[in-house]
Amino acid sequence: MPEFRALIEGFRRFRSGQWREQRLRYDALALGQAPKVMVIACSDSRVDPTRVFDTAPGQMFVVRNIANLVPPASAIQGQSSVAAALEYAVEVLKVDYVVVFGHARCGGIAAALQPLPENRYIASWVELIAPAREKVLAAAAIAPDIDCQAALEQANVRLGLANLRTYPFVAAAEREGRLKLAGALFDIANGELRILDAATDRFEPVPVALAAET
Repeated sequence: MPEFRALIEGFRRFRSGQWREQRLRYDALALGQAPKVMVIACSDSRVDPTRVFDTAPGQMFVVRNIANLVPPASAIQGQSSVAAALEYAVEVLKVDYVVVFGHARCGGIAAALQPLPENRYIASWVELIAPAREKVLAAAAIAPDIDCQAALEQANVRLGLANLRTYPFVAAAEREGRLKLAGALFDIANGELRILDAATDRFEPVPVALAAET
């Protein structure tokens, strides 16, 4: 299996390179973690939040799932990896920020718009986006030129932030000023990152000074 062999070769490069170069950091991380940011991201292999935000090991607590979804507290029936990770981040690690990190051309969002009956687990999972999807489709019925995919990617981040606040421990931490919530969208095609502005409810691009191409 060449793909798995590639992983092993990657580990060898890591072990002989980055791990040795950052030995003091890894020695400290062996004793515990203290990240200040939790990121809820998509499982998409093209969008790795640790690379997009250029973070060091131990800097970010990350949970990833199809379409970076945050189930509302009312939808949790027993076990939930997202709820457990959220509780651990807020109550145990005491992170300062929780970021819902979406991205353009998300396959999970596409599945929410056109669910395939044979993909029953995916269809069931992305049904959590139904409240946002119905609003997008209603808007598209009035204005057919709306890009439903892009609109739902944005709406899903907004919904995720709203759902975060349905967890009592999140709402309490935010109310007491111990926690802040943020929404972001990344487009791998043009490298643009947009942050949701709470005042305007618009996704604003992060300015970057790029060197002129030669």
